[in-house]
Amino acid sequence: MMTRLFWIGMTLAGLGIPVAAQSRLEKKEGSAMNAASKINPEVTVRLLNEKGNLTPPLRVARALKPDNEWKELLTPEHYKVMRGKGTERAFCGIFHDNHKKGVYACVGCGLPLFRSDAKFDSGTGWPSFFQPVAEENIGRETDRTLGMTRTEIHCARCDAHLGHVFDDGPDPTRLRYCLNSIAMSFHETRDPAATGPRREKAMFGAGCFWGVEETFRQVKGVAATAVGFSGGLRKYPTYEQVCRHDTGHAEVVQVEFDPDRVSYEQLLDVFWGSHDPTTADRQGPDVGSQYRSVIFFHTPSQEATTRMSLEKLAKNGRFSRPIVTQIETAREFYRAEEYHQQYLAKRGKSDCPGK
Repeated sequence: MMTRLFWIGMTLAGLGIPVAAQSRLEKKEGSAMNAASKINPEVTVRLLNEKGNLTPPLRVARALKPDNEWKELLTPEHYKVMRGKGTERAFCGIFHDNHKKGVYACVGCGLPLFRSDAKFDSGTGWPSFFQPVAEENIGRETDRTLGMTRTEIHCARCDAHLGHVFDDGPDPTRLRYCLNSIAMSFHETRDPAATGPRREKAMFGAGCFWGVEETFRQVKGVAATAVGFSGGLRKYPTYEQVCRHDTGHAEVVQVEFDPDRVSYEQLLDVFWGSHDPTTADRQGPDVGSQYRSVIFFHTPSQEATTRMSLEKLAKNGRFSRPIVTQIETAREFYRAEEYHQQYLAKRGKSDCPGK
């Protein structure tokens, strides 16, 4: 089985291109900065808003986790590439021949990495791009394995291995970012000419999911809701297991909505107004990590909108204490037992017991 390293090395050698001669890349590596960033709990990145425009540089928490947690969160195939710096076989990745318009993001933390308009056919069998969404979002370090000197690239926020960047790409950068499909998710841009109903998903944790679900069910433009658990490591948890506080999951509500009738930003306003985002692991009489305030974003634009909304809220002085709401990429949603679904509506109530 040929690895990408062997294949590219032989190809470049055959073309007379010196693999180690990457002068433009070496100027951008910044290996010392990478080493320092692994100690720093924050990193500067740029996100993409709902119009596809870059946000100003933002300081966000790094998404670093213990190795055993990554093993639980990722499939063995994802872990081998993203944490073990492995390589997919050529022409086998799902995105090597993808021609749809959209944004490629990191599977590990949801950070936007590359746009489809920077993608080109390099003939190597791996997705190739001539530039990233933003230089801040890509980390670089020298890779001297197997007798070559290359530049390895990784996600600046979660350190997931993405691939390598080479000095043989097209104009205007003359660079080729060679990626593993398995390290990326793809978010397709909606065709403006498309017709029919639109549906998007959002996921919020704001305390007891009975009351949170009822709040969002009343919002015009919300098509469906479901309560469940997310953010932890245990697969298919039960309500009783989550209540023991050892699964890492939060009680959440998954919201399916029509963005033509209610925007994601409006849903965020409902979220902020439905609970106290300044109390960690507690909402009223409900205490425990499963009641934490958390927003799980599904797309890069949702993250950008969430962070801008939080920043606006922090500046307007609405809350006297710091907001502790967590912002994370959406993980697996585990639907709670049926008797929890629309619990209050089934009983003709509008608030959780004890409120």
